[in-house]
Parts: sequence; structure tokens; C-alpha cells
Amino acid sequence: MPTYAYRCRECTETFELLRPMSESGAPAACPEGHTDTVKLLTTVALTGAASGPAVPAGGGGCCGGGCCG
Repeated sequence: MPTYAYRCRECTETFELLRPMSESGAPAACPEGHTDTVKLLTTVALTGAASGPAVPAGGGGCCGGGCCG
């Protein structure tokens, strides 16, 4: 389940809620009980190696992928 960030317009508190994507646009009350909130735009950082075989830099070959003529 994704986490969504919200900000309360009354107390300016920022908070997060874990909820299904189908409820991402539903109203969310802040922890203080205020209902005038807005969903914030957040970014996701993905890290890790790409899958698949490793390709050496330069393309390989006896002269780095150039023509050996």
C-alpha cells in the first residue's frame, strides 16, 4: 500500500497516511482532527542495479570497439 503525504491548511502540519491507491483522492483529516487538508506531490527514488548482463564500457573488442584494420 502506498504512503501519501498531506498538509493541513489550518495548523500547517504535514502528515502521511498509508492507504490504498483507490482512496488516494479521498479526504484526509490531520492528526489534530482538521478536515481542510491538501494532498502533497511526492517523488519516489529508485535505487539498485539494472537487471541483465553487464556490458563493459567502450563496447569491448581488442581496441575498445573500434575497427582494427
